[in-house]
Amino acid sequence: MTAPLRIATRKSALALWQAEHVASLLRQAHPGLVVELVPLSTRGDEILDRSLATIGGKGLFLKELEVAMQDGRADIAVHSLKDVPAELEPGFTLSAILPRADAADAFISNDYATLVDLPNGARVGTSSLRRQAQLRAVRGDLQLLDLRGNVNTRLAKLDEGHYDAIILACAGVERLGLGHRITARLASPDWLPAPGQGAIAVESLASDVRVNELIAALTDEETLLAVNAERAMNERLGGSCAVAIGAWCVVAEHGLTLHGMVGNALTGELLHAQADNASGDPVTLGHEVAAMLIGLGAEEFLKPQR
Repeated sequence: MTAPLRIATRKSALALWQAEHVASLLRQAHPGLVVELVPLSTRGDEILDRSLATIGGKGLFLKELEVAMQDGRADIAVHSLKDVPAELEPGFTLSAILPRADAADAFISNDYATLVDLPNGARVGTSSLRRQAQLRAVRGDLQLLDLRGNVNTRLAKLDEGHYDAIILACAGVERLGLGHRITARLASPDWLPAPGQGAIAVESLASDVRVNELIAALTDEETLLAVNAERAMNERLGGSCAVAIGAWCVVAEHGLTLHGMVGNALTGELLHAQADNASGDPVTLGHEVAAMLIGLGAEEFLKPQR
């Protein structure tokens, strides 16, 4: 009998949905395979009174899950790819990237239809420096307030009147069956998402051949090309949640097109660059757009903004 495949996951509703989704796909791809969830709490989930940039970054959502794999308590971990650092810890690999869902950001408000409709000085909740930079570029008058917690917690804070609007990822909202709460989409190329946003990633030990062969069947090649370009750009820029970086790669018959952005969350200054790669080499394209952004002066914006 084949050993069960154990999935380490955070305990939030969205993380559990994503882990169950991966489990369902694995059972379909490998009939008879037993898949179990191993829910864990991470420091990123526990510390909600400070921004991620000040407590160690998005990697805080991965650490406990990686330790569970190293200790033999889990075989794989499931993440929102936008939460996965540009560089993984040694010994780990992203063994599968699932088909991408809606990569746009969601503008959510109970009283206003669009970002433009918000009154002067309106309170908008988001802890993402990328979102803050783009908000300030469009509406420098807004009062931008930190917003942490899971999707339902953030929506509850909006409903309680703490904010006039909040910005979340469309994919997460829709995966929880809450798509009706999205008031408007903030979408590329005018508004860039985080690198990898909308995609689900499966992480595993690079040395675990059996597990990696099982997981490989879940990868969507078009999504893989796009997110590899975005993550290559992000890695070359030294991206983290302490800087404002956006990326969006389009895969078409002619090859790849990558839109990149580096912003200043304090001033709303944005730098944009775009390039094509007919050969379909995502890493080369990511590095090219990163070099273009640096040539425009991005290094000044890549210093921690908190």
